[in-house]
Amino acid sequence: MKAHVHITLKNGVLDPQGKAVQNALGALGFDGVGNVRQGKYMEIDLDENDPAKARASLEAMCEKLLANTVIENYKIDLEA
Repeated sequence: MKAHVHITLKNGVLDPQGKAVQNALGALGFDGVGNVRQGKYMEIDLDENDPAKARASLEAMCEKLLANTVIENYKIDLEA
């Protein structure tokens, strides 16, 4: 089973990298670009066929290592 994990900063957390990208896009002539927020994306292959068990395992991975849950949110999408 393949998992897609999206990790983003929570609302209200400053995002200097996103701001730098926003400024660079403006400097390159891309007008009309609003707020830019950066994040992380991971693809994880699991040797698990039960979606509930896979999700529970991925949530534990996110809580313990992949995401800093104080300042980041995560979203898990499973692909059979």
